[in-house]
Amino acid sequence: MIEEQTLTAELIAPGAPNLDEGRSRVVIEGVTPAIDGGRFAIKRVAGEAVEVEADIFTDSHDALSAVLCYRADGDAEWAEAPMEPLVNDRWRGEFVAARVGRASYSVLAWVDHFKSWARDMAKRIAADSVTQVDLEIGARLAAAAQARAGGADAARLGTYVAALRAGARSLALEPELAALMARHAERRFATRSPELPLTVDRERAAFSAWYELFPRSTSPEPGRHGTFRDVEARLPYIAELGFDVLYLTPIHPIGHTFRKGKDNSPAAQPGEPGSPYAVGNEHGGHKSIHPELGTLDDFRSLVRAARELGIEIALDNAFQCSPDHPYVREHPDWFYVRPDGSIQYAENPPKKYQDVYPFNFESDDWRALWDELKSFFSFWAEQGVRIFRVDNPHTKAFGFWEWCIGELKREYPDLIFLSEAFTRPKVMYRLAKLGFSQSYTYFAWRTTKAELTEYMTELTQTPVREFFRPNFWPTTHDILTPQYYDGYRATFIARLALAATLTANYGIYGPAYELMLHTPVGAREEYIDNEKYELRVWDLDDPRSLRPLIARLNRIRRENPALQRDTSIRFHAVENNYVPNDQLIAYTKQSPDGRNVVLVVVNLDPVHVQSGWLRLPLADLGIGEGDRFYVHDMLSETRYAWAGEWNFVQLDPAQMPVHVFRLERPRDERSFDYYL
Repeated sequence: MIEEQTLTAELIAPGAPNLDEGRSRVVIEGVTPAIDGGRFAIKRVAGEAVEVEADIFTDSHDALSAVLCYRADGDAEWAEAPMEPLVNDRWRGEFVAARVGRASYSVLAWVDHFKSWARDMAKRIAADSVTQVDLEIGARLAAAAQARAGGADAARLGTYVAALRAGARSLALEPELAALMARHAERRFATRSPELPLTVDRERAAFSAWYELFPRSTSPEPGRHGTFRDVEARLPYIAELGFDVLYLTPIHPIGHTFRKGKDNSPAAQPGEPGSPYAVGNEHGGHKSIHPELGTLDDFRSLVRAARELGIEIALDNAFQCSPDHPYVREHPDWFYVRPDGSIQYAENPPKKYQDVYPFNFESDDWRALWDELKSFFSFWAEQGVRIFRVDNPHTKAFGFWEWCIGELKREYPDLIFLSEAFTRPKVMYRLAKLGFSQSYTYFAWRTTKAELTEYMTELTQTPVREFFRPNFWPTTHDILTPQYYDGYRATFIARLALAATLTANYGIYGPAYELMLHTPVGAREEYIDNEKYELRVWDLDDPRSLRPLIARLNRIRRENPALQRDTSIRFHAVENNYVPNDQLIAYTKQSPDGRNVVLVVVNLDPVHVQSGWLRLPLADLGIGEGDRFYVHDMLSETRYAWAGEWNFVQLDPAQMPVHVFRLERPRDERSFDYYL
């Protein structure tokens, strides 16, 4: 890593006015990464490098120096790392985002008169044309640096001043002198780029495996409402599967008025539990617990028990109210009131959701509304929750989210917010810019090789990657897309493997997914017998379950750093007789140090065997053109000896539609025979 130095804020404060700006000759343009000109923060996790580039140039032929300045909020001093020129006046530098919280970075550049002098001196020495005036110019530059320095550096610079004035032209090119002059450079006329924001999250924001369940459906007894203690009993199963985030659908009291029945029927029958997204009744609202789930102490016990198994509890946030919510009685002005005096329920014509009232973010009492909604997160954070899945954030005011998340992360910088906004791309991206740590995506509807390749390229190879962290879900409790309707096991496996390996954050809705439920409600992309409207009892020991495969995939993710980030992904050609095979998708990911390389090949056809010749860019993967190597399928524990760019692959969906290879090299040529 580049050696770091620290400077006082007064010396390099980005954006501060330069009183000598008339003599500031350096131009800084095109600083990247920068989101909307610095309006929004880029995102990293603690320990990740931030690579910054900028166009830096000046008039005439003077040499330049530039540094990358950065600091975390609250730090009294800025740190800096050097920037190096690339080509065509483009410069690059990097620093490490050291700790969770907010930070800033900027570029500082100046005309470096000593560097210009040393460059020209090298030419004069080669031509044997050095004069005493040339040496005196260097001596004066060194003397000025001596005045800025102190201690041992000042003493050493004084030695060089004397030597240059004594005619020691060979010392002009001494590396030590160059280092001393760089350390005490004259920056009075430096140019500063505007300060740019950075959000630094904890590791789980970038790498996580989510498991969703309805707490009320965790009872092993038919007809009995599940409790937090039942969820606690389910934790070893979830830990065995390898998930580190357990997302609970809303745990609050459910409204009675206009309660929905089975499969979203307009009226519930006696005893039907209603939708947990219709929050609120006489027992309380968003900061209360459904009485049949247990008590607040039971919830805290669940949070502690999960943490002991390496699992975090994520709570679902649904900012909407049933007609019975205390807010409706106490703050009717927080809702839309119709001309007849009734409160407007949620509606997406022709669909009607009479059991839910949306908030009115144009209310005259909007400040109190904002404060109260923010208090939801604060309350549950006090109970130990640090992850929230937010339901339909795109139906709430953007300004609210920017303020709310910003304020909350001042107090709880380790909070993680997952945005569930299946909406237009610009709206989805805006929410990520405003502060959401992760986002649901269009993965459920990207099914072909071309669609998946194009979508992942957009998410990982464009500026979107600086602020948008995708979280891929094959299905959700609201979404069952048509590719599953035939019930092919291979489809469930292929989509699971794609979600788990394309993106570092992924999740499944369980136990429905591992048990491969696949029947929709009519023409709607939703499960029949949806537990959003009824209690379910699950057979976790069903021999057809994908339970072992899920556990293995999650273990592979944990053991391979290449799968813990997204931006290194590259897609590779698979051909049959020079014709692309669109049913086989292949891609690699590499760890930041390049030592761990994972190759994934998926058969998108759930019925037919697919084969082809796969081309790997060996040089990009650190493999020589003539080198032999092998690929280790971590799902089947089989190994194949490969050589050259093109190698044969074949996947039978009746057996296993996926390879998850780790690229490896034998220790010596004799060990290679083992894999033949």
